[in-house]
Amino acid sequence: MMTKVSSAFTPSRRAVLAGMGAAGLLATTGLVRPVAAQGAPMKLGFQLHATGIGASYGRWYQRTADAAAKMINDAGGIGGRPIELVYEDDGTDPKRGAEVVDKLANQHGCELILGTLFSHVVMGSAPRAGELKIPYLVCSEGYHVASGALNRWTLQPGITDVRSQISAMAPWVAANLGKKVTMVFPDYAFGHDHRDFFTAAMKAQGGEVIAQIAIPPTETSFTQYLPQIPAETEVLYHVMVGPGVLTFVKELGEFYGPGNGPKLFGFIDSLEAVDMATPGLEFLEGSHFWEAHCRVKPADAGEHEAAYRAAVGVDDNGASLADAADVSTYSHMFSVWETLFFIKQAMEACSYAGPADRQKLVETMEGISDLPYGIERPQGAKMFNGKTHQVFGTQNISQVQGGKLVRVHQTSMADGAYEDAVDYTTMAF
Repeated sequence: MMTKVSSAFTPSRRAVLAGMGAAGLLATTGLVRPVAAQGAPMKLGFQLHATGIGASYGRWYQRTADAAAKMINDAGGIGGRPIELVYEDDGTDPKRGAEVVDKLANQHGCELILGTLFSHVVMGSAPRAGELKIPYLVCSEGYHVASGALNRWTLQPGITDVRSQISAMAPWVAANLGKKVTMVFPDYAFGHDHRDFFTAAMKAQGGEVIAQIAIPPTETSFTQYLPQIPAETEVLYHVMVGPGVLTFVKELGEFYGPGNGPKLFGFIDSLEAVDMATPGLEFLEGSHFWEAHCRVKPADAGEHEAAYRAAVGVDDNGASLADAADVSTYSHMFSVWETLFFIKQAMEACSYAGPADRQKLVETMEGISDLPYGIERPQGAKMFNGKTHQVFGTQNISQVQGGKLVRVHQTSMADGAYEDAVDYTTMAF
């Protein structure tokens, strides 16, 4: 499907007015001109998980991309040219992913491609982007980019990766929850990153992962796996994705019963787009979750948080302004917003004019490092490592209190640092 910054999502009057205020804030940064974009549209391809196990993310990724593009266009576009987003559904399927990359590049003539979240789709798609020599900016969290497993055309500038997230949080988990951990994770690249890096991180803290339970990402019932959790487990680390996430946490609660079992530490992936007050989730009260961007607006939220929420049509609880039952994938969707503003910054810095400038565009992106907090980065300030093509930022640990997520700890950017494993700038294009 193809759209010029549109979707089925219609923001409320409140969202539109606040978004206009956000556009005004953007204009003060000096990065854009506060005039409507003119000239030939800038086609940007968006590889969308509209169907398949990533559909809930895809729906909110599209809404966020549309909102960011509207703000950019209202403030002058990219180099005076309006953004035209071109969406193609990959079914959250790595095989279809490569086909979508090809279609966006060759059939639609897009300048670059962005948007992919699920790591197995990234791994199946990025090689084709490298063959086509088209910039491929993923909105994912896997260590696939920073590990050097991909190519120079692939970058991850909008969200931190699992290795950084775990490096930042493992010390807190070990100090506050326990040191004997059982892990439950999806059996593909994203889950394997959690398995490998959290196991190593807990060992460094004097802890131990005593069991690793890998579950197929398309699984819809989990009762057969729960008896595998050792009785001596102090902390159950869970990170699940796909259509069965709500079933997983409900069955976990039924398995242990109220007030029983190990302490729970989850990645919010297990409950993205799920209301924490859903019946059957009461046993999560007091448990902890990782969040990149806090779903419930913190009392000390940054000055641009309200404008961002309004622009994407989300209330202070992380639900749609149009429907309180429609809970967003708030902890991940900011990566789309921030990636689009990263693209704008790099394109304008290199005076991007068309496909002949694609290599220059990637080289310009590699030269960007400091990404300060602002409406362009509502989740927080970041540093981009041009050698590894990976961005670094802060992480949040939230606790379920009264059926809502409340931030209780925020890491520093330095907490998530690790040594480079690759230098893409030395690779050929």
